[in-house]
Amino acid sequence: QLQASGGGLVQAGGSLTLSCKASGFNFNDAVIAWFRQAPGKEREGVSRMITHLPDEPQYEDFVKGRFTMSHDSASNTVALQMNGLKPEDTAVYFCAASSARRTGSYRSERFYDNWGQGTQVTVSS
Repeated sequence: QLQASGGGLVQAGGSLTLSCKASGFNFNDAVIAWFRQAPGKEREGVSRMITHLPDEPQYEDFVKGRFTMSHDSASNTVALQMNGLKPEDTAVYFCAASSARRTGSYRSERFYDNWGQGTQVTVSS
C-alpha cells in the first residue's frame, strides 16, 4: 500500500514536499514513481527512482532542475521536493510502485501495480 501526502495550495515560485509512505512490499528492491494528472488531461509521469539506486533518480524534462526525489529506507518513504512551482504544475499527484524485478518501461504507468490515493497540488499565479 502507498500513502501520499503533502499537497496543498502554493503561490507560483513556491515549494512543496510530497511524501509517499510504502508498506507491504520490499521497498528496498522497488521502483517508485510520481505521476500527475491535471484537469482534463491524461496522467503523466514526473519522476521515478529505483530504490537500490537512490543517486540515480530520473525526471521528466518539464521538472528537471526544480523537483528532487529522495527516499528514506528506514521509514519506507519517498519524498518529492518541488521548488519553483508553476501554475502548470497544478495537478493531482500520485505515487506508484512496483518491484524492480518486473520487466517493462519505468516511464509507463502500466509498469506499476501499487498506487497511492493522490494528493492535490494547486499553484496560483
